[in-house]
Amino acid sequence: MPKKAFNSVFAENRKARHDYTVLDTIECGIVLTGTEVKSIRHSEISLAGSYAAVLKGELWLIGADIAAYKFGNRFNHSPQSMRKLLVHAKEVEELRMKTEAKGLTLVPLKVYLKSGKIKVAVGV
Repeated sequence: MPKKAFNSVFAENRKARHDYTVLDTIECGIVLTGTEVKSIRHSEISLAGSYAAVLKGELWLIGADIAAYKFGNRFNHSPQSMRKLLVHAKEVEELRMKTEAKGLTLVPLKVYLKSGKIKVAVGV
């Protein structure tokens, strides 16, 4: 496994900043399994065509492709599954109101490592 810096970027959605005007960004945690973490640490993640949405009061990352871990066994993850993003309940409600009332879109901008934890930057 290649050594990564303490705060390194694993994937970046450069097309999102070109296609959309980013008004605000939010840093989110993400719920992952062990094989997903290992694949991300090998930079085997793609944010192309992915988006975030508020479903049933929770924020979800939809359409992100995390490649199956090469050395995973039968407990390997599904590459295209929805993944829960971790933010405060108040922030989820604000995002829900912005997307419903103003017609804004939530787009993941980058996946990076911060203090040993994998984070996702979501743009509004």
